[in-house]
Amino acid sequence: MDIKMQLMQKNGLVAIKLARELMTMSEGDRIPTVAAYAEKYGTARGTVQSALKLLEEHRAISLEPRGHLGTFISFMDYKVLWQFTDLGTIMGVMPLPYSKLYEGLATGLYKTMHKKEIPFSLAYMRGAVTRLKALEDARYDFAIVSKLAAKHSMEKGANLDIAVEFGEYSYVNEHALLFADPTKNKIEDGMKIGIDSTSIDHYLLTISQCKEKKVQFIDIPYNQVIMKLENGNIDAAIWNIDEIIERKLEINYQYLDEKIFKREDTEAVIVINKNNYGVRNLLAQFISGQEVIKYQLEVVAGELIPNY
Repeated sequence: MDIKMQLMQKNGLVAIKLARELMTMSEGDRIPTVAAYAEKYGTARGTVQSALKLLEEHRAISLEPRGHLGTFISFMDYKVLWQFTDLGTIMGVMPLPYSKLYEGLATGLYKTMHKKEIPFSLAYMRGAVTRLKALEDARYDFAIVSKLAAKHSMEKGANLDIAVEFGEYSYVNEHALLFADPTKNKIEDGMKIGIDSTSIDHYLLTISQCKEKKVQFIDIPYNQVIMKLENGNIDAAIWNIDEIIERKLEINYQYLDEKIFKREDTEAVIVINKNNYGVRNLLAQFISGQEVIKYQLEVVAGELIPNY
């Protein structure tokens, strides 16, 4: 019987959970007791023992009992163990790679996962609202959004968790407030303000900048901000300073007060669905934030060709 067929049996379902946990461990590590696993998974001890035996029979792991010291992993074959996780290819979704930072982030993720020999693929989707909805619908194993968007969604009750954080300025350098009129430098009553309701960051930043002002909000896609400003459809809007600099745009802008959101709009994070058992530990183990950022900075500096 092949692995896929065995995973459909009762002990196979427990083997999946065990494999996802064991993928984050190394040879020489001590594993929890059978009783602890049984309580954690809500199953019988015999089922756990059968699942461990199944993993050993396929040479995914070898275990060494050491009496009162516990049971230790003496051998691991990550490639075989990965088949038992039933994850197939890890699928992530991130913003469209229209900036050097996003290109660097995608490149870093691919290079890091390739080293670990984990099947991995990225999809690209505009709008944090859309990406997080797809994640909650189990279409992807993880999503990349800003820390601000992730925390806001979780505070609103989304069944999500942050698995990996990449630090400030890994998502964008800064946001700025753009004006159609070159003489303006602040939001004024009566202005038409562009806002993208599919982008949590754009929405929250825009609302914060327009606080106590009597303005008209015009819902537009984020990528149409410049066109709408140039056409006079809106008077002002939030935009990513990276794009202004990279595209050498001659447009009036003012930096935002980043104290409001503690620069959480500038930090990229990996978010997972809490119901996707074991994925959080896997990603935390196999995706090194420091390594990804190293590649990202090389791409931004022009030292590495983007590859994603």
